[in-house]
Amino acid sequence: MFKRSTGIAFAFSVAISALASSAMAYDVRLQGAGDEELTALLEGGSLLFQRSTEEEPLNVREIVSTAQADYQRLLAILYDEGYFGPTIQIKLDGVEASSILAVSPPKSVSSAVITVQLGRSFRFGVAEVAPLAPDTTLPTGFQTGETARISLLQSAAKSAVSGWRDAGYAKAELADQQITARHNRGELDARLTIATGPKLRFGALGVRGDSYVRRERILEIAGLPEGEQFSPQELKDAADRLRRSGAFRSVALIEGDVTSGSDILPVDVRVADNKPRRFGFGGEIATIEGATISGYWLHRNLLGGAESLRIDAELGGIGGTSGGVGGAEGGTDYLLRSTFRRPATFRKDFDFVAFGEIEQEDEPNYFSRQTSFGAGIEYIESDQRTYSIGLGFRRALTEDLLGKRDYTIFSLPVGALYDYRDYEFDARRGFYLDADLTPFLAVSGTENGLLTDLDFRTYKTFGSTSPTTLALRAQLGSLVGPSLRESPADFLFYSGGGDTVRGQDYQSLGIQVGPDEDDIVGGRSFLGLSAEVRFRTEGSLGFVGFVDAGYIGEEAFPDGSSGEWHSGAGLGVRYATPIGPIRFDLAVPVSGPDDDNEPFQIYIGIGHAF
Repeated sequence: MFKRSTGIAFAFSVAISALASSAMAYDVRLQGAGDEELTALLEGGSLLFQRSTEEEPLNVREIVSTAQADYQRLLAILYDEGYFGPTIQIKLDGVEASSILAVSPPKSVSSAVITVQLGRSFRFGVAEVAPLAPDTTLPTGFQTGETARISLLQSAAKSAVSGWRDAGYAKAELADQQITARHNRGELDARLTIATGPKLRFGALGVRGDSYVRRERILEIAGLPEGEQFSPQELKDAADRLRRSGAFRSVALIEGDVTSGSDILPVDVRVADNKPRRFGFGGEIATIEGATISGYWLHRNLLGGAESLRIDAELGGIGGTSGGVGGAEGGTDYLLRSTFRRPATFRKDFDFVAFGEIEQEDEPNYFSRQTSFGAGIEYIESDQRTYSIGLGFRRALTEDLLGKRDYTIFSLPVGALYDYRDYEFDARRGFYLDADLTPFLAVSGTENGLLTDLDFRTYKTFGSTSPTTLALRAQLGSLVGPSLRESPADFLFYSGGGDTVRGQDYQSLGIQVGPDEDDIVGGRSFLGLSAEVRFRTEGSLGFVGFVDAGYIGEEAFPDGSSGEWHSGAGLGVRYATPIGPIRFDLAVPVSGPDDDNEPFQIYIGIGHAF
């Protein structure tokens, strides 16, 4: 009898608990915060506000715990705004949240009211950091008379320590802080003291962790300058070079302890290898072009020195309904390419790169089958700047409406890449420039010349709550040397399609060489201009308006008048994901030759068009 009664009581208790924990929605409001800016900060930092808009309602226990967590969150915001004596009340249906026990929550919560009494706003009376290294810049607001924000105190200490570390004092640290609040005057006195420690030099780099990459190669790739003055930037660069090699899953540089009386800083690098081999594959289907399948195989540590070998293969135009010169059916494209890369060759920032490839392109306006190989050096000056130079050989057979060409050339490609975008797939600020100059020496089938490709992009964002980004792009292509009839067909330029002018058919603009408007070959010059206005909402959706224009000319440098222009415009939708926005664009042709263009084009992909 007793056991059965206990069971019934337990079941009843569980039922009551389940009822109390059922999901429900609630209203939340904030009062007493003063101006709109501070109100927006508090509402943005409040979990009660954030979770009240979630699709899945919270149960009572979750609402209570959320409210109790808000005390510290809101207090931290107020401290950072200079309010050091505030009072915060959070009431759930009139009951102070801090007084509610987790084991006995109310049966329901319909409203949450946050009341803030700000108290006095504090400003800095004394704001001092000493000693300071030469050229140290403290935060602008860390000075007498400015709002006494906790974040400014932290930034001032960090800036002071960083200044000494940049000057070679690796063990600089915050030694003492005297913070005094004068409530009667609303002032906060802050005196920070920095202990610099000795000026240090890099010692020999030690290697920790088991790795299949040889120790001497790890040291070569890291390139830490033994015996030179300590520099945090050198530490970062060494770690970046090791990560960039691709051979390591994780890299950590650890500063050791300094022996008394010594000026040598021991540094160890701890590495963990990536899996040595990797492969992948992909595919796509297009209505006209047919199916494309692709794959690759990668070895990250081929010879034990972080050398990589990658083999790529692609087969396209499978089952296509058009392609090839003159619109022949069943045009097939294929590519087989191998790339070898050896980091830290000759110098720590120099990568040796060698490649070989076989490729066939059966495009709407030309056919090309080529074999090429080459080698060169890539100089990675920084995360934003890369330069390259190489020597290449190319043997190709091409055909377009001007006839067949069988050519052989040697080339000396030179490239520069400047990437100052804040995000690669969703840039909002900064600029990007990719410049490739390829002088070539003709052995047979064409004339000596220079092939140029430039791609410049710039981004500017306005606003913060629902930011709007203006994105601009300019592309330039030029072939100097051979005449149009002597030029390799795969060196000529076309316009139209997703990468040039959206709304126009792929490669629909060229140089007309026959009585029909569709009788075209590529031009010796190309100019592409694009503009996008990207509107972001507070959620995951964004909207884009865009316009593109393209020019193709027979002249070596585009003059904008000798050739033909066409343009397109449209609207797009973006859905934000962790790997970049998913893009859906609908574009229509606006101007250009009156050919058989489709009335509209649809483009889907990951990342913006540029």
